[in-house]
Amino acid sequence: MKILIADDQAFIRNAVVAELKQQGHDVFAAPNGSKAIELYDQLRPQLILVDHHMPEKTGLEVLEYIRLSKKDNVPAIIMSSNEDENIIVRSFDIGVDDYIEKPVGIREVMARIQRLLHRHYGHAPASVGEQQAKQRLIQKKYIGVVIPCYNEAERLSGKEFTDFTDINLGYHLCFVNDGSKDNTLAVLKELQKGREKYISVFDMPKNGGKAEAVRQGILQLVSDPDFDYIGYLDADLSTDFRDFDDLVNTIISSDFKLVSGSRISRVGANITRAGARQIISKVINLLIRKILGMSFQDTQCGAKVMEREVAENTFQETFITRWLFDVEIFLRMKKFYGKDSVKSLIYEQPLKRWIHAEGSKLSMKDSLRIVGQLTRIALHYKHYQPGNQSSKSNA
Repeated sequence: MKILIADDQAFIRNAVVAELKQQGHDVFAAPNGSKAIELYDQLRPQLILVDHHMPEKTGLEVLEYIRLSKKDNVPAIIMSSNEDENIIVRSFDIGVDDYIEKPVGIREVMARIQRLLHRHYGHAPASVGEQQAKQRLIQKKYIGVVIPCYNEAERLSGKEFTDFTDINLGYHLCFVNDGSKDNTLAVLKELQKGREKYISVFDMPKNGGKAEAVRQGILQLVSDPDFDYIGYLDADLSTDFRDFDDLVNTIISSDFKLVSGSRISRVGANITRAGARQIISKVINLLIRKILGMSFQDTQCGAKVMEREVAENTFQETFITRWLFDVEIFLRMKKFYGKDSVKSLIYEQPLKRWIHAEGSKLSMKDSLRIVGQLTRIALHYKHYQPGNQSSKSNA
């Protein structure tokens, strides 16, 4: 069977094409609506699957051309994250056979395609359930996640990372080796093997600190125009992927430009912290709230996700501290968007679970140095202007 797939997100095209080719179909892919129409005219496929939101022409416009201009009733499916009832109703009005809303499991997509092929052509449906041992989920958007690593060879939970990328189509993990002195780089390369489309490794020969490692990773992801959202997560997974996915779902379904995890204790949450660290954190947090002029409970949680616009505008310049760059991100956003607007663009979301992992690189001595670094931050950003490239990182 000749099948045409049209979607502007490469990770979706690649995943669906690979699955259909495994089932023996001839599959052709288009990155936009205009190319989809061109391929349709050339190939006259026996089934069409299109996204709605695409450059040049939408999925609806593609199907209007096929149904109304060409009078062709070829089986057609729209797969989209669009939940607008008017769009969905219009799709069925022009004769779409099925409308699939993302996120959706790829097994479900395959099953719906097989059902249509069987209905229209008597094509024997493949046993999708037996072909796919693991369910894989096609996300609404493409999300890049930076994971900074310094001497993490003994703590990296490789299986959790690989399982997550195997199941979630739409996430890309960018590990940054921050000049590790142990076997971290080799461990990361092994994690990446066979999953190069979903896992990348960026090696910093010299240790630059967490701030620079995250910044370099985000700059790598920003250079790829396919990413809709970009975030970062600690290598020890003290915030796990379930909570991070919750942050992503929040930013996708809202007008927030940055969603930050928060480790504040609340009923029903599994939040575990070392006692002395908790006391120091509360004192530091009071100082941070004063500097920001915003009532954040926990700026330093290592789990955040942002629109790519924020990443492009706040990570170009080197941060002036190694550990407090989260505060610097908020201050840069405040300068860029304005102190009144920024409060409605950043959301602090309580985590359901967070556990302090043994072996943290931030010592008690480092914690005491933070007060002096906060003073530096307050002075630096008092007269800060976005685009000032003169900022230099301190150790």
